[in-house]
Amino acid sequence: MAEFYKHETAIVDEGAQIGEGSRIWHFAHVCSGAEIGKKVSVGQNVFVGNKVTIGDHCKIQNNVSVYDNVHLEEGVFCGPSMVFTNVYNPRSLIERKNEYRDTIVRKGATLGANCTIVCGVTVGEFAFIGAGAVINSDVPAYALMVGVPAKQIGWMSEYGERLDLPVEGYAETVCEHTGLKYRLTNNNVLLVAK
Repeated sequence: MAEFYKHETAIVDEGAQIGEGSRIWHFAHVCSGAEIGKKVSVGQNVFVGNKVTIGDHCKIQNNVSVYDNVHLEEGVFCGPSMVFTNVYNPRSLIERKNEYRDTIVRKGATLGANCTIVCGVTVGEFAFIGAGAVINSDVPAYALMVGVPAKQIGWMSEYGERLDLPVEGYAETVCEHTGLKYRLTNNNVLLVAK
């Protein structure tokens, strides 16, 4: 069994897979089918469902529920009290567990505090979802999204700083913090030089 830290108030059901160096904090509950990578921080009052995968180096801040069919790749940041859903049109009187939709959050993405990710979407690599935004469709890699419903207002670097690029068109820029070069073409941003 991999070595990880579990606070005495946390519940980790038998069968859950948790990678080395991960930390499960106060009052968290990790279900038996969950797969959590290495060096993951699961904050206070976090729930992790059975059909969930969480990649290495993710940070899930306090009061987040990671429901079934949510998949986080490496290095995803989930801000405090952000929300995932897994049923598109829930009703208390109608069971729809067979209608769960997969939600995929790609490597390095940031999901700001109190944002909502409606089930069935993919959030691209290193995308940045602003606090309180509501995501109801796929998000391109490196996109900066804000508002309700969320609209794209720019692009973000892997470092987490806004890039000097228009939302559409063709352009290139260099991240002033890292020297990495980014290119916007066909409404997609690519990292072109390291």
